[in-house]
Amino acid sequence: MPRRNEPLERSCALTRAVRPVDEMIRFVAGPDGNIVPDLRRRLPGRGVWITASRQSVAEAQKKKVFSRALKDGSVRVEGDLADQVDALIERSALNALSLARKAGEVVSGFAKVEAAVRGQDVIGLVQARDGGDDGARKLAAIARARFADTGGCRLIGCFTSAQLDLALGRSNVIHAALLAGRAGENALVRVEELERFRTGSGSDPVAGTLGDPVANDGAGSAVIQD
Repeated sequence: MPRRNEPLERSCALTRAVRPVDEMIRFVAGPDGNIVPDLRRRLPGRGVWITASRQSVAEAQKKKVFSRALKDGSVRVEGDLADQVDALIERSALNALSLARKAGEVVSGFAKVEAAVRGQDVIGLVQARDGGDDGARKLAAIARARFADTGGCRLIGCFTSAQLDLALGRSNVIHAALLAGRAGENALVRVEELERFRTGSGSDPVAGTLGDPVANDGAGSAVIQD
C-alpha cells in the first residue's frame, strides 16, 4: 500500500507510462552511488520508478535509464538488476508463506491438503515445481470440482520443494494449501507480485485459477491443460 501522502500513481522512467505505485518498483542511489531496489518505498533520496516487470527492469539497466533520470552520471548498476529484484520479491513471498504457516493458514502434506481442498476455505493450492504430476493432477481435479463456479482457488507453482521446506518448516514439501485469513491472503498477494514481475502480466499461468488438470512445463510454470 502507498504510504501516507504518497501519490497513488507514478510515471515509469523507462516507458513514461503512468501506473499505480503498486505496479511499480522504486529504485534509489545508495551512498556508494550504486542503484538499489527500494521495494518498501522507504529509503531516502530521489526515487526512480520502473514498471514492476523483469523485462522493464532489465531494459532500464541496459538503456542507462537510472543515471539519466537522476541526472547523475556517477550512479551505476552492479550485476544483473532484474535478478536482484527477482530474488528480493521471491524472498518476500516465501517469508509471507512462512508467516501464514505460523498463523495456521497453511497446511502441507498430500492428505492434509486433500482434506483442506475438500472442506476448508482454500485460496491457493501450492505445488512444488519439481514435484511429480500425479498428486498435482488429483488435487487439481478435486479443486476443479469444488471451485469451478467460484474461481476461488489459485494455483501457485513457482517454488521448488527445497524452498517450500524452508518456508514451511518441514521436509519434502510437495503440496500445500493456503487458507483464507489475513496472513494467507497477504501471502497470496506476495506470490502474485512475484509472478507478475516474472511474466509482465497480471494474469499468468503460474498463479492461474484452478479448474483443469495441471502439468509442469519444466520452467516452473504450471500450465492449465484442456
